[in-house]
Amino acid sequence: MTNTGTDAVALTFDDGPDPQYTMQLLDLLKEQGVKATFCVVGFRVRSHPEVVRRIVADGHTLCNHSWQHLDLSKRDDNYLAGDLQATNDAIHAAVPDAPIEYFRAPYGNFTPGMVRLATRMGMKPIYWSVDDQCWMSSTYGTGPAMIDHIATMVRRGTRPGGIILSHDMGKPQTIAAYRSLLPWLTSRFHLEALPTDQPHRSGQEPR
Repeated sequence: MTNTGTDAVALTFDDGPDPQYTMQLLDLLKEQGVKATFCVVGFRVRSHPEVVRRIVADGHTLCNHSWQHLDLSKRDDNYLAGDLQATNDAIHAAVPDAPIEYFRAPYGNFTPGMVRLATRMGMKPIYWSVDDQCWMSSTYGTGPAMIDHIATMVRRGTRPGGIILSHDMGKPQTIAAYRSLLPWLTSRFHLEALPTDQPHRSGQEPR
């Protein structure tokens, strides 16, 4: 899926949890009253379960983004199944009742087999309609030029129903860009986390 299917816009943040920048992003989202979707990497979930607990406690949606962000398009079905299940298991070790209803392939490199497997595991494959291009550090660096570039790409590309791809792992420029982007986005669009069939257990205190 490359859009939400409604007029709502979904913010998605990949590659965390990052104990520093994911937490800063969660603070910023809370200040603005915005819910988002976090596509998390399994081994980082295992290392930082407290961050995942905070994500769920704040009412955001979780998405499986593989165990260690390898290019899964080059792996066989047995490897894929083990990778996705290990990531779900790590998430549920941190937040046992959290729904995991989405999967995003590393680098967006989906294959038909990967889509079938994720679907069988109860996860909808998600792509994006807007790429903030924070990965282009060789062109824009990691300072003010990159912050401006992220903001420009999001402002230029966002339309009703869009899914925005951003990254929180090791990306202070994402936090800086969203300080101005969130007020801009909320004044023009309805932002929401990708929906889940199970209710969030928001309101519980992170442990």
